[in-house]
Amino acid sequence: MNIIRSWREQKAMLKQRFSILMDGDFDYAEGQKEKMMDRLSVKLNKTRHELDLLFAELQTY
Repeated sequence: MNIIRSWREQKAMLKQRFSILMDGDFDYAEGQKEKMMDRLSVKLNKTRHELDLLFAELQTY
């Protein structure tokens, strides 16, 4: 996947699309990306594959 949008833009787009998301949902320490993705998966009730597709979709806007 080609990364076109910055992480800041992606977070803003997700927060706009899913009003239940807060800044803290995107917090992660170095090497802890999987924990953040797990939190997002639970909060949005989406599988990891669905999240990957969602992030890929954000690159097309």
